[in-house]
Amino acid sequence: MGKEIHVTRERVEELAKGISRTEEFVRLMTYYRCAIMEIQTKLNVLNAELSLQYDRNPFESIESRLKSPESIVEKMVRRGIPITVEDMEQEMTDIAGIRVICSFQEDLYSLAELLVEQDDVLLLSRKDYIANPKPNGYRSLHLLLDIPIFLYKGKRHMRVEVQFRTIAMDFWASVDHKLKYKKTLRDPEKVVAKLKVCADTLAQMDAEMEEIRRTIDADGDIE
Repeated sequence: MGKEIHVTRERVEELAKGISRTEEFVRLMTYYRCAIMEIQTKLNVLNAELSLQYDRNPFESIESRLKSPESIVEKMVRRGIPITVEDMEQEMTDIAGIRVICSFQEDLYSLAELLVEQDDVLLLSRKDYIANPKPNGYRSLHLLLDIPIFLYKGKRHMRVEVQFRTIAMDFWASVDHKLKYKKTLRDPEKVVAKLKVCADTLAQMDAEMEEIRRTIDADGDIE
């Protein structure tokens, strides 16, 4: 990857406003929304089926998002990608995103595996930040999927990033994200170190909760 390019916020907003008004951009965003709906439907079906089999829901919640035009353009400018809808679709892999929040880490992996095993889902990449956390303590399982959507005039393949987290992982990531925007921290290194400790503590809690779940599954209700 070449040197990153930086431009003013005003220039990013100007470029984003221009491209977001084009028919091609509006159509592409509609395709991404359809791809998100396809993945969400698959996950909801799995959740319903597995809840009957195991008498509990594999995931607690599911959220989706499309990157804003400003976020898309800012990243493209920074990476030196031409600001066109065609390059946007080819070069950007995180425009459409889904986040699945599970109670237990084991459910997270099982659900991800079942999703990828479906005939019309193609796994493009897998990044396991649970087995290999980021240096700051971030944990999550990231899948980049290719999913077909069926349109009036044929089929089109779209890419969707799906993140799987436990409740604890999502809580930590949410707090970390908010603190990144605090520009007046007097001792940012100390905050980063404390967040890393919190991440490790929550990971241990996830492991202990998993052990409790396994005990319940094996022995029945705990008195």
